[in-house]
Amino acid sequence: MNITTFDALLQAAQQQPQPQRLLFVLAQSELPDDATPEQQAAFEAGQGGALVPVACVDRLPAELGSFAAFEAESRPFCPDWVVVFAASLSGRNGQPPSSESAQNPLEQMVAAIKAGQIGNFLPFDRQGDAIRLG
Repeated sequence: MNITTFDALLQAAQQQPQPQRLLFVLAQSELPDDATPEQQAAFEAGQGGALVPVACVDRLPAELGSFAAFEAESRPFCPDWVVVFAASLSGRNGQPPSSESAQNPLEQMVAAIKAGQIGNFLPFDRQGDAIRLG
């Protein structure tokens, strides 16, 4: 399945045989303390920097409805995010995972992103489009 937008992710999650709980980690771009002058200039021009997790949330696909709804919900508590990383947990016996059962996987996502291990997550930009990082 080729997911190219956040809304396509929501649609795919709703079509799975078992109910899903979606996990999201919002990240901001920051300039590392040891940045070179070239890196600093690129960062000031809107390129480069390090992605730093700043917030995480879990939702059932039906709770969101669209990327626009997700973006609006994120604005008050994390207005400066540049990338949202997404993953999902699959339910069992027709029941979605609880929000409580998502806490440990969310913490693991945050730790993985801090370590630069982002290959298991779908990253989306501020417009809801899937992006390639690396």
